This record gives sequence, C-alpha cells and structure tokens, in this order.
Amino acid sequence: MSRTVITFGTFDVFHVGHLRVIERAAALGDRLVVGVSADALNERKKGRVPVFSQAERLAIVAALKPVDEVFVEESLELKRDYIQQFGADVLVMGDDWAGRFDEFKELCEVVYLPRTPAISTTALIEKISGTV
Repeated sequence: MSRTVITFGTFDVFHVGHLRVIERAAALGDRLVVGVSADALNERKKGRVPVFSQAERLAIVAALKPVDEVFVEESLELKRDYIQQFGADVLVMGDDWAGRFDEFKELCEVVYLPRTPAISTTALIEKISGTV
C-alpha cells in the first residue's frame, strides 16, 4: 500500500535547506505532495511579498525529482482540507512548528523534521540586500 506524504512551505529564494526537507519528506512515503504558500498567504504570515512569484516558486518545486505534485496553499486554516483532499498518510512540517499540528494525528502521522542549521530564507535575503 502506497503512502502519500504532504508538506508545505513558501520555498522563496530556494536553498539547500528547502531541498533537504523535501528529500527527507519524500523518504517517508511513496508519493510527495507539496503545498506552496500563495503570495497573499506569505504576505499575511511574514509581512512581505516573496522575492520569487507564486508561479515561479510552484515551477521550481514541481521540477524537483522527489516531488510528485504541487498545489497552492491559500490558507493555514485549510491544512485539514489539504490532508484529506490529497489522501495524505503523513504530514511533514519543520520542527519550528513542533506541536502546532498535532490535532491532525487523528487523520495521519505527523512528523516534525529538524531544519537545516544556519540557513534561512530571511537570513539570505538580508545578506543579499546588505541589511546585515
């Protein structure tokens, strides 16, 4: 029986930390579905528009070998709907969200993966823009 894994992210200024979480998520099942945060969601969540557009971020993530399907995540409040819509057996989130999605354990396994140390999109943007 195949296992579907679902994960979510903005994936702006794509870096090795993004790749590692996608690879580790894919290793937990047979099919990987990735929700890419909508531009509007990212602006509400982080207070800024992504560097790369929603369409560009979708294209980047879709091109990755471990990814089987991508979709636009319109709202954080729709996680339950997305899990059910894609028939996910496993929800993977970064450990910076630890405990926040335990309510979905009735629907699927919930796994919090450690983030890649010393790398973040925000830090990269600050470095590139010279604000650090």
